[in-house]
Amino acid sequence: MPSTPRAAVLLATVLTLSAAVLTGCADNTATTTASSKDLSDVEIPKTVDPDTEITVGSPEIQVALKLSGQIDKLPFKVKWANLSGGPQCSEAFRANSLDVCSAAEIPSIHAHWTGLDTKLVAAAFRTDPIKNPIYELGIAPGAGIDSLADLRGKRIAYSPGQAQGALVLRILAKAGLTKEDVKLVELPSTGDVYPTALGGGQVDAAPLGGVNIKRYPAKYGKDGGKTIPHGLRDDPSHLWVPTASVSDPQKAAATREFVTYWAKAKVWIDTHPEEWIEGYYVKDQGLSREDGEYLVRTGGHPAIPGDWTETIANQQKTVDLLSKETDQKSFDAGILFDRRFEKAGAEAVAGTGAETGAGS
Repeated sequence: MPSTPRAAVLLATVLTLSAAVLTGCADNTATTTASSKDLSDVEIPKTVDPDTEITVGSPEIQVALKLSGQIDKLPFKVKWANLSGGPQCSEAFRANSLDVCSAAEIPSIHAHWTGLDTKLVAAAFRTDPIKNPIYELGIAPGAGIDSLADLRGKRIAYSPGQAQGALVLRILAKAGLTKEDVKLVELPSTGDVYPTALGGGQVDAAPLGGVNIKRYPAKYGKDGGKTIPHGLRDDPSHLWVPTASVSDPQKAAATREFVTYWAKAKVWIDTHPEEWIEGYYVKDQGLSREDGEYLVRTGGHPAIPGDWTETIANQQKTVDLLSKETDQKSFDAGILFDRRFEKAGAEAVAGTGAETGAGS
């Protein structure tokens, strides 16, 4: 179904602006890499000074802590920032205005290649991630794509430095293709940009997440729009920090405590679906109850490993793939993880079933 004139104008604007922004980001990636300071021998204090303050960008966890009554129990001061994800958080890290951020696996890799020294201090996954993926591959009406093998020669929405962009490269690798076998169209993955691009025929395929997996075929299915599974694990989520923040002993202690509350919040979300639907999806995000129920139903359950060996091994595979496909120098993925925090999350939820060896 063709896009409306207004939608076409909006998308054209997004295409123009995003191309400029993303090209600028691509130019920056070639300049330097981060020094990746080793903090393994720096001891974290056993207790945190209650006057210590950290700035946290994790809106979902903020709401969960409020709903669960835990937010006022944090043993330090928190300044909440209404942002999360790679581009927003990396910009805030560079401005020295953020200490902790919720993000997927890719931003830390991208940051290393742009000279920003950061660490991952917590890791979570979904149980049964193939059955409960975060993304599905949206297919445009008339694109002639029924399987991953059909992607050859097609236009695919691509967001470098974000989880969706890495997933596209992993999908191509699974299909035996490279980026030279398709046309990657650089677009930000925010809001309804990808569904609009698919429905308007600007791209043939794009990774869709959240309620867009449900909404896109409902809106464009009569014209042939659909989603297909990619069959890959796409569920890593992390707490991400600038290395400078956790180099400070008291901020490191506060971050460790926050990891424990983050883990407990994830378990609370999983075990209180009704409160979460009403308090977060409906009241905070403005979604319908039906959408909230869909997201809970398809979200799987949290898995928070206390051993990051497999997590790091999988991160290394992603580093190596991105290195090959983006002409960047590969590096040891282990330098991205601050293993002083490795057991904090799992120990905080011990006995709940969430403390698993996920990450494989």
